[in-house]
Amino acid sequence: MTQPIVSIVIPIYNEEENIPELYRRLQTAIEQLDGEAELIFIDDGSRDNSLNLMRKIYERDYRFNYISLARNFGHQIAVTAGLNFVRGKVVVVMDADLQDPPELILPMIAKWRQGYQVVYAQRLSRKKESFFKRFTAYTFYRILRRLADVNIPPDTGDFCLMDREVVDILNAMPERNRYIRGLRAWVGFRQTAIPFEREPRFSGKVKYSFAKSWALAINGIISFSRVPLKLATYLGMLSAGVALFMIFLVLYWRLFNLASPLIGYTLITIALFFLGSVQLFCIGILGEYIGRIYEEVKGRPIYTVKEMRKSNNRTKVNL
Repeated sequence: MTQPIVSIVIPIYNEEENIPELYRRLQTAIEQLDGEAELIFIDDGSRDNSLNLMRKIYERDYRFNYISLARNFGHQIAVTAGLNFVRGKVVVVMDADLQDPPELILPMIAKWRQGYQVVYAQRLSRKKESFFKRFTAYTFYRILRRLADVNIPPDTGDFCLMDREVVDILNAMPERNRYIRGLRAWVGFRQTAIPFEREPRFSGKVKYSFAKSWALAINGIISFSRVPLKLATYLGMLSAGVALFMIFLVLYWRLFNLASPLIGYTLITIALFFLGSVQLFCIGILGEYIGRIYEEVKGRPIYTVKEMRKSNNRTKVNL
C-alpha cells in the first residue's frame, strides 16, 4: 500500500452510538480527496461496544486502522498514541462526537496545499451548550493566552491538521503531561485558523465532565506557564508585608490605644488563618509542578496497547 496523503486520528471512548455516523461522514469526505487516506481510531479503554464496531469496519475497509489501549489513559494520551502510528504526509486530529465536522477536512487540506503546516479549527459558537460551559471555556482560553509562554489561539481544541514535519516533532517530545493544542502552538511553523460553528454532540453523553475539563485546564496552564510559581512568590511577599504592617499596628495600639477591640485573640486568629491559607495555596502550586516532575522521572511508557490492527500490507477491497 502506498503512503497515504492524509491520516485521520480519532480517539474513541464509549462512542458506539456515534461510530456508524462518524464513519459514514468520514467516507464521504475522504472519497473527495486526491490520493489515499487512512483512518486511525484509538480505543481509549471503552467499556461499550466501540471496539467490536472497529473490528467490523477493519474487516471491510482497507483504509481503516485501530489501536486499542489496555485501559483508559485519557484523551490527550489517546491522541498521542494515534500520532505515533500515522503514516500520512498530513495528519488530521478530531473527536468522535461529530462536534468536529468531517466535512471541514477538505478546506483544511486546501490550506495545507497553500503552504500552511498547521491548520486549526476555531469555534465561533457552541450550539446547545449551557451558559456555564460557554462562560468557563471563554474565560479559560483568555486566561491561558495571557499566562502562557506561547501564543495559544483562543477557542481552539484538538481539531486540526498538521504537516508530517510537525507531527514528527511532536512525537519526538518526551514529556508525559501532554497538552496537544499547546504543543501544536509551541512548535511554530506557518499556522492559520478555519472558523466553524460547533454543533452539539450527535448522540450519547458528554465524556468530558467538569472535573476532566478542570484537570485539562490546569494541565494547560502548568505546562505552558511559570506564572503560578511567580504568584506564589508574590503572595509570600504580600503576606510578609501584611505581617510587618500588623506588627506596627499592634505596637501602636499597645502604646496609644489600649482599648482597641482587635488586640488579643481576635487579631492573632485572623493572622494565623491568613498566613496558613497563603502557605497552603503556595504549597498546592508547588505540588502541581513537583508532581509533574515526579511523573516525568519515573520513565514509564505513557500508554500500553492491548490490540492493534494496521492496514500497511492490505489491498483495496470493495466496500
